[in-house]
Amino acid sequence: MVKILLNGALGRMGKMITDAADNVSCSVSAGVDVRAGSAEPRDDLFRSLSEVDRDFDVIVDFSRPEGLDDLLAFAVSRSKPVVLCTTGYTDEEISRIHEAAGKIAVFRSGNMSLGVNVLCHLVKAAAKKLGVNYDIEIIERHHNQKKDAPSGTAIMLRDAAIAGRGEELHEVDGRGGRDCKRDKYEIGMHAVRGGTVVGIHEVGFYGDSEVVTLTHTAESRGVFAAGAISAAKFIADKPAGMYDMDDLLAE
Repeated sequence: MVKILLNGALGRMGKMITDAADNVSCSVSAGVDVRAGSAEPRDDLFRSLSEVDRDFDVIVDFSRPEGLDDLLAFAVSRSKPVVLCTTGYTDEEISRIHEAAGKIAVFRSGNMSLGVNVLCHLVKAAAKKLGVNYDIEIIERHHNQKKDAPSGTAIMLRDAAIAGRGEELHEVDGRGGRDCKRDKYEIGMHAVRGGTVVGIHEVGFYGDSEVVTLTHTAESRGVFAAGAISAAKFIADKPAGMYDMDDLLAE
């Protein structure tokens, strides 16, 4: 039984993980959320990581990037692995994540869905096969409360396309103005926000007289909860280092 410390326990994903964990040989032994105490008091819910007095095997984080430093310091001090499900990190924050991975096991993915990670492999293969004569554009759609753009998944897909193409492409975030003529070394990134959309990601390869489109649609946040729990079980006994969904799928 893997015991999870859930950071961001009162968010939508936190609640889904709590509900799903008991069905897959896991349990949420404690939760952390700044809103703790605003509802009915619970002895397994804390306002900050420093207050946690429960035993646990792995930390699963679905909070905000601003709390990264405290999270990593806590994980290192307890010598516990951490699954980072949060997106929107800066380059400097990513560097600190890799630094922490020299001391503890860190699992990080821009999307915890199995289908999205398979999509990344398909995008890489398509970019390699189709080559420079196909323009690549990525469109991501999310609900109107999502704060970061482009999404972590869109960035994963961008990186997969660039790796497949085998050459540098410069990112263009949306387009506007009178001179938007495209060059072949662009990769377009477009973010749509509205309603209650869980997540839709589309990668289009636009060639001469044909278009190839690869799309993933998340119909429920349950796919992300299941992926996070699988990652927690995977990383619970791993040595220090960086891990991602490819490592989990390979095992």
